Amino acid sequence: MAACDVLVIGGGPGGSTAGALLAERGYRVIIAEKERHPRFHIGESLLPANLPLLEHLGVGEAVRTIGMVKRGVEFLSPWHDKARQEFLFADAWRKDMPYAYQVRRADFDALLFRNAAAKGAQTREACRVQDVIFSKTGDGARVRIRRSDGDSEEIETRFVIDASGRDTFLGRRLHAKRRNPRHTSSALYAHFRGAVRNKGQDEGHISLFWFEHGWFWFIPLADKTTSVGAVVLSDYLKTRTQPVEDFFWETLALCPALAERLAHADLVSPVQATGNYSYGCRRSYGPNHLLVGDAFSFIDPVFSSGVMLAMQGGFLAAEAVDTCLKNPKEGRRALRAYDRALRRGLHTYAWFIYRVNHPSMRDLFMGPRNLLRMQEALLSVLAGDIFGNTPVRPSLAAFKVLYYLHALTHPRRSVRTLWSRRARRRLAGAPLAAEGE
Repeated sequence: MAACDVLVIGGGPGGSTAGALLAERGYRVIIAEKERHPRFHIGESLLPANLPLLEHLGVGEAVRTIGMVKRGVEFLSPWHDKARQEFLFADAWRKDMPYAYQVRRADFDALLFRNAAAKGAQTREACRVQDVIFSKTGDGARVRIRRSDGDSEEIETRFVIDASGRDTFLGRRLHAKRRNPRHTSSALYAHFRGAVRNKGQDEGHISLFWFEHGWFWFIPLADKTTSVGAVVLSDYLKTRTQPVEDFFWETLALCPALAERLAHADLVSPVQATGNYSYGCRRSYGPNHLLVGDAFSFIDPVFSSGVMLAMQGGFLAAEAVDTCLKNPKEGRRALRAYDRALRRGLHTYAWFIYRVNHPSMRDLFMGPRNLLRMQEALLSVLAGDIFGNTPVRPSLAAFKVLYYLHALTHPRRSVRTLWSRRARRRLAGAPLAAEGE
């Protein structure tokens, strides 16, 4: 029977990051990835806060060779006189992270996975974890895996990191996964060639288009293809009666500004759809395991935070696991600290995500003001600068007050929006929760 110190379920950004860092510290690490790299994955937009993490891992230069420079974000709205609002990362609170990258996730994830192997982790592809049996004494686990050739293997490990993404391997098995009652979105997406992009240094901007049923992303990639997706309320997706590709084109037509950019573009990938995808797990850790990235929680891709949260979670996980294995008496404290940091990051984004389609939020984004450095703080959130010491929280609190005051000045619109969202949740089959709006 094979043995290791840490077994990582999943070879995406979170798992490869944690695995690389722990292997670098001398631990015996096995990363089990169910597919073979490179494999398709959505979520191509990185944040400036990813860059220091990539440099720490030693892959900064390699990512530069595959990435499209992304200097900012543009929001486009059909309901405002000024239909386009641009935000540049260089204008955030910190001025030393002025850009990020758009990447094909197949290449990016493979790069991180190979880097973990180069640092000493055993990387196993086409290797699906079938079961995890935790020791009753809380000092390890036995993991059963099945390889692509059909053979099974058991591995004894001191610690398990679940970085299985939307599979949420441990979340399901420990009955900890819960559908998010406050967000009921679904997504349709595909890749295009020949889409009209911004010019010059703005070419790499991520574009977010609001429309009646949600919002679209438009992500330019370095190989001249463009990732386009619609994040819609689940009740809208349930109206589909035709093939998913036809429904996607009909949905694109509801946003004339985006449809114009795609008027002469060719669809170069299948259109894919995901159902209601917002969820969270009640617990992020146990005595000898923890959950990283989407294996713990996923809300919405609107701020492109997924890869950053996964990688940051990988760094936090490596610290916690290192403490658990070196100094077990301090393990519980380290795991609690991991949980607090994880939830704080998610909560920062969640407040905005739950309100991103609210008319008052759209108004504030389309007419930004830097009162009390609110705009700089908001840009720091868009840049992913939420785990460090940048003092943005007072300004973010002021922004929230401004949002509520703005909503109160439009009471009929706010009440109408609230009841519309509740009605849609009933149609989507999600339980209601207090809105806080």
